[in-house]
Amino acid sequence: MTKNIRILINGVVKDNPVFVLLLGMCPTLATTSSAINGMSMGLATMFVLVCSNLVIASLKNFIPDLVRIPAFIVIIATFVTIVEMVMNAYLPALADSLGIFIPLIVVNCIVLGRAEAFAAKNTVLSSLFDGVGIGLGFTLALTLLGVVREFMGSGRMFSVSFFPEDFGVTLFILAPGAFIALGYLVAIFNKLQRK
Repeated sequence: MTKNIRILINGVVKDNPVFVLLLGMCPTLATTSSAINGMSMGLATMFVLVCSNLVIASLKNFIPDLVRIPAFIVIIATFVTIVEMVMNAYLPALADSLGIFIPLIVVNCIVLGRAEAFAAKNTVLSSLFDGVGIGLGFTLALTLLGVVREFMGSGRMFSVSFFPEDFGVTLFILAPGAFIALGYLVAIFNKLQRK
């Protein structure tokens, strides 16, 4: 069991997809203008990661090498469709806010990369822990980036006001602010990891 716990912790810290591996930058930068958007995108991706890892690890011996990648994409697309349909049915405002980035989870290099590099080569249980760890790392990174951008840009955090919006730096809500905030967070994360 300690191996699986190590896999989970590595996904959050050592192999964090955003702060260490620098994967999935498109949704990271585009959907984190608020904490709730960042967290929602992270949770949606985590659901797809966990489910696709489980299915791929279960079926890896039955999928021929010739169609391995297309089969993985079909499996991932199935879970993305489920997320998109549930979000459209129960959270339409959030679905509108995240827009095209929900369907783009299908081609997110984090999800496909974990399917190819981990789930296709490991047990179902280890793949579950890998999906949860990487998904949790991605969710925490997007939420943190969303918190920083929303707080610096509008004085709010999860839509709760801490100071008047007039004192916020609008740059942080815009695209350049995403790059600036991400750069500082990556630097801080790497500095803390070296200690």
